[in-house]
Amino acid sequence: MLPYPRSFSHIGLSVPNLEEAIKFYKEVFGWYILMEPSDVQNDDSPIGQMCRDVFGDDWDTFRIAHLSTGDKIGVEMFEFPQNEKPENNFEYWKTGIFHFCIQDPDVEGMVEKIVEHGGKQRMPIREYYPGEKPYRMVYVEDPFGNIFEIYSHSYELTYSDGAY
Repeated sequence: MLPYPRSFSHIGLSVPNLEEAIKFYKEVFGWYILMEPSDVQNDDSPIGQMCRDVFGDDWDTFRIAHLSTGDKIGVEMFEFPQNEKPENNFEYWKTGIFHFCIQDPDVEGMVEKIVEHGGKQRMPIREYYPGEKPYRMVYVEDPFGNIFEIYSHSYELTYSDGAY
């Protein structure tokens, strides 16, 4: 028996400043706060133990907040005290996650808003099927170095007819 497709729950982002990141994602994408910023300690509380399981013993504290997208996907934001921005934040050839994608039919307007709020446009807006379908995409970056993509249409619509 084949497994059924599971739903996506949330993504975790590491940011240098929780308040600035929340402001950016609220103002640019309209995401809303589920849990205000709070401190997590490396202690014997349930959350302290859980985070120790994930991060190991070599941490004292960090801050966390939870946001949600319009389609109920969680965005967990972490601010670690000794955070550092990597020299190259786009090592796409390395195994692991190198971007996420947000959907909005107004790709141009989104890029404008991202740039106005301190982010970057990393490439020109491109069409997937020029002259055939209006599917557009662009890679961008938030002010904190997290790279993501903007799609004009759903993932399923964009790829449902097969390869390019």
